[in-house]
Amino acid sequence: MSRNTQSPLRLALLAAALLAPLASAEAGESVAAVDQPAAAQAADSDRLIIKYRDASRSESRGGRLIQRAQSLSSATLQGRLSAANGVAAQRGLSLALLRQTGVGAHVFKLNRSLGSAEMRQLATQLQAADASIEYVEPDLRMRALLTPNDTHYSKQWDLFEATGGIRAPAAWDRATGSGVVVAVLDTGIRPHADLSGQTVAGYDMITLSSIAVDGGGRDADASDPGDWNAAGDCGSGSAASNSSWHGTHVAGTIAAKANNASGIAGIAYNAKIQPLRVLGKCGGYSSDIADAMVWAAGGSVSGVPANTTPAKVINLSLGGTGNCGSTTQNAINSARARGAVVVVAAGNETADASTSSPANCAGVITVAATDRYGARAYYSNYGSAVTLAAPGGDGRSSGANAILSTLNAGTSSPGADVYAYYQGTSMAAPHVAGVAALMYSVKPSATPDQIAAALKSSARAFPGSCSGCGAGLLDAAAAVTAIASATSTTPSYAAVSEAENNNSLARAQPIGAPSLISGSLSSTSDVDYFAISLPAGKTLSALLTPAAGKDFDLLLRNAGGTLIAASQKSGGGVVETLSYVNGGSTAVTLYLQVRYFSGGGGAYSLQLGW
Repeated sequence: MSRNTQSPLRLALLAAALLAPLASAEAGESVAAVDQPAAAQAADSDRLIIKYRDASRSESRGGRLIQRAQSLSSATLQGRLSAANGVAAQRGLSLALLRQTGVGAHVFKLNRSLGSAEMRQLATQLQAADASIEYVEPDLRMRALLTPNDTHYSKQWDLFEATGGIRAPAAWDRATGSGVVVAVLDTGIRPHADLSGQTVAGYDMITLSSIAVDGGGRDADASDPGDWNAAGDCGSGSAASNSSWHGTHVAGTIAAKANNASGIAGIAYNAKIQPLRVLGKCGGYSSDIADAMVWAAGGSVSGVPANTTPAKVINLSLGGTGNCGSTTQNAINSARARGAVVVVAAGNETADASTSSPANCAGVITVAATDRYGARAYYSNYGSAVTLAAPGGDGRSSGANAILSTLNAGTSSPGADVYAYYQGTSMAAPHVAGVAALMYSVKPSATPDQIAAALKSSARAFPGSCSGCGAGLLDAAAAVTAIASATSTTPSYAAVSEAENNNSLARAQPIGAPSLISGSLSSTSDVDYFAISLPAGKTLSALLTPAAGKDFDLLLRNAGGTLIAASQKSGGGVVETLSYVNGGSTAVTLYLQVRYFSGGGGAYSLQLGW
């Protein structure tokens, strides 16, 4: 039977933004709308992700273990598809294989959409019937986390104002983003005078033509054809919406031209944007977004040419509700292992960001939004998952209090270049992505963890009230200074021998980090426990390597003994890995458990760090 005891998780889709007019436009300006969530639509999905245990292989990259796709034979795939369809047929369903993702999971099309409860039931049945399945999860559509607003540097209060701005001018004395590529995973990008010469080759990663609306599936054209929809297109009761040109707005904040006597200034105006089109009509699927992350950082994705200009920064101004999916987390791990920092919008539901994915994934920099006065914007998500905050704007009283960037005038298909004010955590995230590009330009050798640490340590106190907004308000100048003085060090792992008898929580062996533990399990009933005090804001990473032919499991429990994370792969000598983020304000005590599964007793090594 399947060893995966965790229930599959269904994430609700983020509803399309409601558009509400802001202040009247000045001459030559386009005023856009407020980034607010609409009423939640039904959490349905017509696609499923199944990860088979032998469809990926573990590989060490940059000191981290990542998952890479491994092809299965046609006969094996056909057999598993037949088995899955046998289970699905009991519920009047059928599955068609679409493709394999860059992290090894397979994407399947259902003959009809399922709600979250039915999706969970199907996933449970599939896993119970096929021991080769590691996990099953829905392929979710994500939505842009924005809504639109207009022009010129004097109007970019978010860059220079002393109260709520990010203090970009002082940072520009030291860095402008030269040599850094920032991937923008979004709706694509429109040609714009202020973005001319500011991009490198990207890719359209959307696989479903009805979402892509550009006549086909994946291709090398990442331009945005428009994401407008008629009423009812995105689900029963969904409102009509004009094209948002969301990716173009995000790209302008990060790297619009500067000092060209026209338009606006991007935060990292000498960096390059790599547009990855993952959102189209009614949003986009998490499997496409995962592949885009892998490809952006330089990983390989089947059917997509190699990325010759890998990104050091990946911006995700998108999201949906629910827990972080395994496919998404594996893609984030892959990108980080290749040296890319992943910046994510916290969400616009005025809710705890722990309910929004990928904002709640491990290893990302989650960004809340502040208004012009340095207080939390009324729509912004908050909570322990938030890393720091940046300007997202609040245009309720005046459009000029939102974030100005590049846009297109078309309501459906593309029109003329314009500038517009938008507000939302979608606008806050690219502020952090732009500053991360400045940081990499002064210290190319910096790791994602060093970038995150420097952003947090350099953030300044909030001028206004911003409870649950992380370490503070983004400070570009201080962040550049902090990363320039950061010391690049390779962790030195202390050699530790397992001390028997550590076979229960009460007898757990205390361990510090970083440590490399040498231990052994003597029989089918043997189990080892190790106690760890994980500091606030730190991410525990654990890597278990059993002796050849031995199959041991790695589990993580809280102080009450409740299972909170696990790695239980099949096969002798298979490496198990897990990570856990302490998003709280105090240290927590955790217990790592090494447990026998099969192959007889034997030695293992356990590498711990944070």
